[in-house]
Amino acid sequence: MNLFNRVAPSRRSAPSSAPELGDARDGRPNSTGTVVADPALAALTGEWMIDPAHSAIGFSVRHAMVSTVRGYFAEYRSSLVFDGTDPARSRADIMISTASVRTGVEQRDVHLMGRDFLDVRAYPQMRFTSTAVQLAESDLYRMTGDLTIKKVTRPVVLDLTYIGHVTDPFGYERVGFDGTTTINRTEWGLTYDSRLAEGGAMVSEKVRLQFDIAAIRAEPSA
Repeated sequence: MNLFNRVAPSRRSAPSSAPELGDARDGRPNSTGTVVADPALAALTGEWMIDPAHSAIGFSVRHAMVSTVRGYFAEYRSSLVFDGTDPARSRADIMISTASVRTGVEQRDVHLMGRDFLDVRAYPQMRFTSTAVQLAESDLYRMTGDLTIKKVTRPVVLDLTYIGHVTDPFGYERVGFDGTTTINRTEWGLTYDSRLAEGGAMVSEKVRLQFDIAAIRAEPSA
């Protein structure tokens, strides 16, 4: 079995009550100041799978204090559950192949896969598993989760912006989210510390993680 199977689920028709792109922005706080989910989002409740062909799990990091290196992970598998009525019941689990890191420069990719950074032979996978979700604003979800890299697990907070929901010309239901968080790589054992002559770090300790997610609704289990 291929752990990183990318085959998209079979298409299905979207519920007629599903909201169109941007409907989540109609959500607003109630009398207690708590943000209430848009009722139309209830139609999106269910299981979803990330579509790798139209998504990116990436990162950016300052290099030599004057430039930014950007990269992504090409192989991963996911399990997503969205609850439009009660966002707290939503959850996500993403398993990423560390050896699939790509930055566009082969020599740099080899360095990232080595012991200075991801050490892919010893740690072939990294993982994000959500532990809590809350609706922070009408189209902003705050997802707390455990990020595991090199067998070190630490909590992170991911801000997820709801982009919208559509049915594509092939009949697939699609939903979009953009997520970001910033971590200190040394807290996960990524401690490479080459220094510049001026005293700064060759590679910044701060790494911005970016989740540009286009998900397809999964077929119900038989």
